[in-house]
Order: sequence, then C-alpha cells, then structure tokens
Amino acid sequence: MIDRATVDRIYAAADIVDIIGDYVTLKKKGVNYQACCPFHQEKTPSFVVSPSKGVFKCFGCGKGGNAVTFIMEHEGVSYPEALRMVAKRYGIEVEERAMTEEDVRRNNDRESMFALNGWAAEYFAKYLTGTSEGRSVGLTYFSQKRGFTDATIRKFGLGFCSAKGDDLTRAALAAGYKEEFLLSTGLALKRESDGRVYDRFRDRVIFPVHNISGRVVAFGGRTLRTDKSVAKYQNSPESEIYSKKRELYGLYFAKKAIQQQDYAIMVEGYTDVISMHQAGVENVVSSSGTSLTTEQIQLLHRFTRNITVIYDGDSAGIHASLRGIDMILREGMNVRVVLLPPEHDPDSFARAHTAEEVHAYIRENEEDFLSFKARLMLREAGSDPIKRSEVIGDMVRSIVQIPDSIQRSVYIKECARTMDVDESVLIAEVARKRAMQSGDSEAAEFVRRQQRLVREQQAAGAQAQAEPDLTKGGAAGSSEEALERELVKYLLKSGHKCFEVTEGRSVVEINIAEEILQSLEADNITFSNPVYESILEAYRDKWRELGTGVEVPAQVFVNHPDPEVCNAAVDILTADDNYVPSEIWRRKDVHVESESEILAVGVPKAIMLYRSKVVERMINALRERLKDESLGDVELAECMMQLSKLNQVKLALSKQSRRLIL
Repeated sequence: MIDRATVDRIYAAADIVDIIGDYVTLKKKGVNYQACCPFHQEKTPSFVVSPSKGVFKCFGCGKGGNAVTFIMEHEGVSYPEALRMVAKRYGIEVEERAMTEEDVRRNNDRESMFALNGWAAEYFAKYLTGTSEGRSVGLTYFSQKRGFTDATIRKFGLGFCSAKGDDLTRAALAAGYKEEFLLSTGLALKRESDGRVYDRFRDRVIFPVHNISGRVVAFGGRTLRTDKSVAKYQNSPESEIYSKKRELYGLYFAKKAIQQQDYAIMVEGYTDVISMHQAGVENVVSSSGTSLTTEQIQLLHRFTRNITVIYDGDSAGIHASLRGIDMILREGMNVRVVLLPPEHDPDSFARAHTAEEVHAYIRENEEDFLSFKARLMLREAGSDPIKRSEVIGDMVRSIVQIPDSIQRSVYIKECARTMDVDESVLIAEVARKRAMQSGDSEAAEFVRRQQRLVREQQAAGAQAQAEPDLTKGGAAGSSEEALERELVKYLLKSGHKCFEVTEGRSVVEINIAEEILQSLEADNITFSNPVYESILEAYRDKWRELGTGVEVPAQVFVNHPDPEVCNAAVDILTADDNYVPSEIWRRKDVHVESESEILAVGVPKAIMLYRSKVVERMINALRERLKDESLGDVELAECMMQLSKLNQVKLALSKQSRRLIL
C-alpha cells in the first residue's frame, strides 16, 4: 500500500477545483464553486466545491469528500488506485508498502492492461505512417478518402494493424507484455484448434477509444475490404478497464467545448466525430454505433443538459433511435434533432462546410425532439385512425419520461394542439402512466422518506411544545447512531471551545472535547457505528497530541485514509451551523443565547441522551438473556445484579434529564 508520507504529498498537491473541473462544469459562487451533481440527476445545482477546505459536498444526494474520494466515486476505482491517478496527474512518485495479494493482482492487472493498450495505440500509429503497408492502405484511406489531416490523425491516435495476422502479438510479446493481457484486452484472440494467438484487428484501420481521463481503454477496427462476409467493424470486448455502455467516443476531446458551449452534438460513428472536430466543431461525441445507454447519458449530463442529435438526411435508423432518445428525456435532458440534407451524413457535411456554417445550419434547422417525433409519425400514419391513436400513445410514452412537471405540461399542450386531441385526455393518460411507473423501488423509497420526514417533523413539533429546549442538542427521540453523530459533530466543530457552568457561586469553564471524551471513557463506551468510532479515535489521538483547547485540524478527517471516514466528516463539517441572530436583536434588548449558552445545554444533553440509549440497549440485552432457560444459578445472579445496577444508572440519568429540561 502507499505509505502515509506519500499520501500526504498527494493531498497537498491535489487541487480539488482542477480535478473535479475535468468532470463537471464548475461555476464560481462567492468563495466556492457550484455545479449540478455528477452523482444524481438534478436541475438546480446543489453540488458545492470548497477550494479552501479541499472538499466537495452535494446537498441533494448527500455525497461528499475530497479530491481523491471524488475520483474513487466517479471512476469506480479503489482508494489506492485513486491516489495513484492523482499522483500521476501532479508528477508525484508513489512509494508503496506491502499490499494484499488481491490488491496487488487487481492493481497490476488493470495497470498492465492500460499499459498494453497505450503501447498498442503507439504501435498502430507508428505502423500507419512508418510502414509501406500502413501508408498505402491505412493512410491513403484516412487522408484521401476521409480527408483527415496529419494533425487530426495524430490528435485521435489513428493507426493501422498489419494484415499478416500476428505482427502486433509478436511485437507485444517481444516487448515484454504477457499473452494473458493481450487476450483480456481483446488485442489478440486464441484459436481453439491449435492454441495459436493472433491479432484481432489484423488488416484494419484503428480508432483508439479514450476514457474521460484520456487513457486508451479499447479500440475499434474498420475493414477496408468490400467482402460482405467480413464484419465492417471489430471492437474490443468488455474488460476490467472497458465497458462500452459507460464510454462515449470523443468525449475526452470534446468535454471542454461541451462545457463552454453548454450543449453536445451526438453523431453515429468514429469518422463523424473526427470530421466534425477537424472542421472546428469540437462539442461532438458518438455512442460508436451502439444503442445509447443510461450510463452514457449520465456521463454526458455531467457537462451539459442539452443534446442535439444529428441524423443523416436519408437515415433509415431514425425510428430505431427514438427509444434511445426517450432515455435521454428520462434523465431530465433537453433534446433537439437536426436532419441533414439527403446527400449528407455528419462526416461528409463537416468536410464540405466550415465550423461557422455547421453551427449556423444546426441553429437554423434544429427542432425540439417531441415536435419532430410527432411530425414524423403523423406523416406516416396519415388519416388512418388506428395508426394515429398508436402515434398518440407513443407520444404519451415519451412525455411520461420527462421528470419536470412544468416541461411535461408544455409538451402535453403542444402535443394536444399538434395531434388535435383533447388536452384533458392527454393529461389523464400521462398521469395514469406516471402513477403506474411510481411503483418501482426508487419511487417507493422516496415516498417512505417523505412519510418518515413528515412523521419526524410532527414529532419534533409536538416535542418542541412540551420540551422547547431539546432543539439545542440531541432530541430525546434520536437513535443511538444519530446521537453518536451529534457528539462527533460537537467534537469536529467545537471540540476546542468551552462553555460555562455555575457550581455554587463559582463559574467553571468546561472544554467540550474533554467533557465528551472523559464521559465516554468513564463508562467504557465505544460507538456502535464503526465510521463514527474511527472519527472518535482519530480525534482522541490528535487531541492528546495537541492538548486541550487546541483545534484539531479538519484535514485529519477530510484526508483520512478511510474514504468512509472522509465522507462522513465532510458531511458533518459542511452541515448547516446553528442559526445565530444578528446584533440588531441585542441592540433592541432582546436576549439572544450565545454560542456558549447553546453549547452549555446541547453538549451535556447529547452526552446524557446517548448514555441513556446505551444503557437502555444493555438493559434490553440482559432482559433477553434472562429469558434463556439454560442459564445457571451463577449466571442468573450476575445478570440480575448487572440489571439492578443498570436500572439505577437509568434512574440517575432520568433525573439528570429532568434537570436539563427544567
């Protein structure tokens, strides 16, 4: 594993705005940055990045952490892998200590596959320009038939694989790469009859596929033969580093342009993307000829909510792609459609026009998807009432996908006008279908959360009337875990501070961290939540090192090696602080409780309530044990004695609770 000194250097170098800015469009707001959350779908930005604290936090879905945990969550990699990615970005040499065998194997396999793909991309590119076969076949195709310039060929890493059958395989083995990785990346295949390994992409021009970070994860190979028995394209198979449903061809090269222009152009194939880029239109991506997936749409949603889909003028695949666009609507994105002139596809259109002309054509000819779909399907249905009713049903299915109620309402009105249907009928049908869809687990969980929230608010309101000051600390109805979080919050936010209590005629200052830690140690209590227990241990160690009254730095927890600890700490540190009214109340002689007064009530109450919960749990456990008929006399007596002591503690805590309330 990576030693702590190296981890600290990585965290010190990591610029969280720089790193997260590669994945989402950040907009400055005050001292922080905001964006729509990349981890859930939303319209109003609730994802905040704090460069001063080095943390991110989404106030919608609750995810939070630092630059490294963001990479973990976003890329789906382990903590050490995320550290290495950040270290590589900033040129930090990573020194590691011993890892488990599984860690070593998985990490080595992934890195070996990435390294092999990177080597293969260079090999294909050199073969294209450095051999007579590459120049006469591959380069001729790219430069003469497709019109790609040398700069464009280099930018996209285009290449060629020899027709000989195993040139790449032999070169890779000679360079020290293992056969198992040639097979797992799909660069090579093994013949069952004789076990011979040969090149998958032989005699094909090569299109490397880059992930969002720019690493080569796969290849697409196009044959130049006219033989119909040969598949036009060969693509890398799914692997440890490549999942086709999670990648969009060209996104690595397009992401900055998409952010700047706030819309993405979706085309069909590799050459469409490349020709558009060469023409100066860079906000272009492709699903590489496969059906769009939810993961691809969500990936694009991190950069924009606006997609323009370009169809060939005579495309026969428009109907097949309509379902895919319904998926885009479901993710809350705005979709427009552009039909090219009949003689063009995006590749040829880009080669025949300048960037300004392409953008102008899109602006002048783009049409809202649902309007386009209605017009297209109604034209085909003609006056046949059965077909028209099917079209209306199809339109309803698309409108149902739209999550925004206002947008749905606008489309219902437009659909009713276009199709000459009573608007109330469409409203009822859309409502019925959405109600049917709400039976899924996500919707059910949302309803449960809302019901729980209402109950908690009602309970809190009733309790606030009976015990108004319980709002200043842990609520009496709080769970044990919620109270552990409350105590951790006091430690992280106010552990170095003091509050005053009156003892007789004297006023005594009590340090918050000392009060919490000593109370827990006196009862030999450990937190039941392992994450909060880890935070407690880390705080206790640092507090003992620094001494009472010294603030324990937030970075101890934000940059903790356990990502769960980091996320929980960020969640607590970025939670809303208690509201403190302005000085105007004091000037009007209205008493406003100070922070010290609030803490003087809140901290002891949280400790008392937590101890009560722990004691109650222990009492219940003993009562359950007493039901065991196999207990011997000695064990029975011990249980009764412990139960008696715990009941005395419970009584004392109950009296303390009443004193705190009064």
